[in-house]
Amino acid sequence: MTSPHAEYILTVSCPDTVGIVFAVAGFLAGRHCNIIESAQFGDRLSGLFFMRVHFSATEGAPGHAELERDFTEHVAGPFRMEWKLHDAQRRQRVLILVSKFGHCLNDLLYRYQAGGLPIEIPAIVSNHRDFYQLAAWHNIPFHYLPMTPDSKPQQEGRLLEIAEEERVDLVVLARYMQVLSPELCGRLAGRAINIHHSFLPSFKGAKPYHQAHTRGVKLIGATAHYVTSNLDEGPIIEQEAERVDHTMTPDDLVAIGRDIENVVLARAVKAHIEHRVLLNGSKTVVFR
Repeated sequence: MTSPHAEYILTVSCPDTVGIVFAVAGFLAGRHCNIIESAQFGDRLSGLFFMRVHFSATEGAPGHAELERDFTEHVAGPFRMEWKLHDAQRRQRVLILVSKFGHCLNDLLYRYQAGGLPIEIPAIVSNHRDFYQLAAWHNIPFHYLPMTPDSKPQQEGRLLEIAEEERVDLVVLARYMQVLSPELCGRLAGRAINIHHSFLPSFKGAKPYHQAHTRGVKLIGATAHYVTSNLDEGPIIEQEAERVDHTMTPDDLVAIGRDIENVVLARAVKAHIEHRVLLNGSKTVVFR
């Protein structure tokens, strides 16, 4: 038996067919669970169905483990589901990586302190020392892991150790200007988010705003995506853009872009920690 105040979020992806919503809703109703919010999407191109259900356990509902066991037997198995049942009241533990540009880090920390991002931040990792005082001001442990070609394997190993020791749920690359190894990308698959400072896929790699200025673009933006071994090509979670014109210098574009990066990264992190993002091949389904 579970607490009458417990809340859960169920995320589901499976082949699309008749009766999925009915089966899920019936399962929850039959176990004294009340649906608070529900969203679903059937992708006609891939033939997959996606669903997110936020529900509460009323008096008489089974506990987490029993819900999982019963759902596997009665619903997930028959519908061939990939699914997870999350404790909606548990705060996700987020590890932040940063290099020498601190605007995204500062924005995330402000939202965290103000309660806009209900997360825990057990550590900040950087390949530079620039933000150790900012971390100390927020009372967050700061780990300096300088990266060279020779030290990279060892330092990435230490980064993974920190993530494991701190029971990290999500890693956020808040303008962390290092390319993660394929091995590290694999270990963090589906739980590492990067902010790319241009409107992907147009301008990849270094100095995208300068690339954009050279091309005379009329829109610039930012993209938050999951990290994969294919540089800057992971499944996109969030994007935003703003109009620019011929009077603006590359520095103007950088300043505008930094504001957009802050907003886009924060939206992506919030969507992830609320379990609103489901992978759909090389794309994502993001329930608002």
